[in-house]
Amino acid sequence: MPRDHHPARSIRVLLAEDQGMMRGALALLLGMEPDIEVVAQVGAGDAIVDAALVHRPDVALLDIELPGRSGLEAAADLRAQAPGCRVLILTTFGRPGYLRRAMDAGAAGFLVKDGPVEELAGAIRRVLTGETVVDPALAAAALSAGPNPLTARERDVLEAAADGATVADVAARLHLSESTVRNHLSAAIGKTGTRNRMEALREARHQGWL
Repeated sequence: MPRDHHPARSIRVLLAEDQGMMRGALALLLGMEPDIEVVAQVGAGDAIVDAALVHRPDVALLDIELPGRSGLEAAADLRAQAPGCRVLILTTFGRPGYLRRAMDAGAAGFLVKDGPVEELAGAIRRVLTGETVVDPALAAAALSAGPNPLTARERDVLEAAADGATVADVAARLHLSESTVRNHLSAAIGKTGTRNRMEALREARHQGWL
């Protein structure tokens, strides 16, 4: 869209990015587009929904790795609480598992951060019209990688064990029996092709399954 064209109504964008310099740069660059207005900026995932309810953005541009709550979790929250807001995930981590989880959470797009701002602005316009916008290379990788092999409960157990918690600790946190926790950990280790739960946790995170 030509920069000297001024539409009757700008696209209202919420920007969630935990790195202040990156957040400021993105806001500045997007603000130079004649039809885009950044109406809210947040640095934590648990601030996204409140900001969306106050500022009523048309599009929420979310990073994945955020303090408080991940962008993927926030995407699901927005779908429930602000269904009129389209979600576009913008992340450094172009992992097939993240893409699948983003789509499951209701995201309308998924891009990596190394693209030009013109591409990002175009994606914002496209998701607002109802399109789904996904980085082509990442889409191809996601198709070849297949679905997340871990069940929801296996993911819960791995996450709960991330800080070195004992089986008994994990069982208490998740209100499960210790034998059930051991079974889920064993299954996760087998599915990730690793030797122990910490290796399983690292591999699952690397693949974007957690």
